[in-house]
Amino acid sequence: MRLEKREAPSAAMLWAAPLLAAVASVVLAGLLFAILRVNPFAALRLLYLAPIASANGVAELALKMTPLLLCALGIAIGVRANVWNIGAEGQFTMGAIAGGGMALALGPTGGWYVLPLMLAAGILGGMAWAAIAAALRVGTNAHEILTTLMLNYVAQDILSWLVHGPWRDPQGFNFPQSKTFAAAATLPSLWGTRLTPIFFVALLAAPCAWVLLQRTTAGYRLRVTGLAPAAARYAGFSASGTVWLSLLIAGGLAGLAGIAEVAGPIGQLVPTISPGYGYAAIIVAFLGRLEPFGIVVASALMALLYLGADGLQMHMQLPLSLTGTLQGMLLFLLLAADVLVANRVVWRRG
Repeated sequence: MRLEKREAPSAAMLWAAPLLAAVASVVLAGLLFAILRVNPFAALRLLYLAPIASANGVAELALKMTPLLLCALGIAIGVRANVWNIGAEGQFTMGAIAGGGMALALGPTGGWYVLPLMLAAGILGGMAWAAIAAALRVGTNAHEILTTLMLNYVAQDILSWLVHGPWRDPQGFNFPQSKTFAAAATLPSLWGTRLTPIFFVALLAAPCAWVLLQRTTAGYRLRVTGLAPAAARYAGFSASGTVWLSLLIAGGLAGLAGIAEVAGPIGQLVPTISPGYGYAAIIVAFLGRLEPFGIVVASALMALLYLGADGLQMHMQLPLSLTGTLQGMLLFLLLAADVLVANRVVWRRG
């Protein structure tokens, strides 16, 4: 058996591949539940249907979508320019630290201006963290895959040090957490749920990303640099400018997601503020075919997996690590579908 490249891959199958991968992941998830001696139909209902069976469940889905969508849009813009940002998790964390630090510095006496300053600090914190990888790529040719990945762990260590040390709440019974943010430093909740207005900002970011990529000169340069680096150099497009622009956009979006998380449902800085949104956003970006509107749908599916896995843990005592298993399964099925769309299987005898 060997793979033979197709002369003209089907455009319809290219777009159908994510749907086929999602359907196959449901089938394999049911098989996995059967192996674990769990009723697969009941488990699949808890995984895919129960989380959105109520208005509050839909709001929780939108809440989970927000960081996934923001981080995935930034990753997709970078990949379009052949800049592989694996550091959304660290940029998310640094955005939370920068914005949370602003909330703690201004204290409980701040007014209406506190929240805008926190959001701005969160965006700038994420951008600053991404700028380290951009500077290393441009200045020393260090590949951004390695630097952004390693910076994730540095950001997590900084957060852990802060909440265990200088920012720990002296009235917090020695728990590793900061003071609870003041009312002026927290995002408003919508319709009696935990959903915040940043969800609509994330939705708006999708058409903005599309306009950037498809209708602006900067987006054209990003796409040309990613598709044909030699042609981009011949046209005089700056490779270093592409790296800086794509990483700063990604860092800003991830930083916004980070501060939205701690100023919203969490309400303070704690040792773990992300269940892996930055890493899951990589799957979301590719599941959405690196297209902003496809990423909106893919982020909803990934958010559903997070909520469903929580339900499986509570009602069937299955491990929470099942979330990562289902995410990985979905990614590998998508990659397999892409391989088969681009290549045909040829069997040879003897």
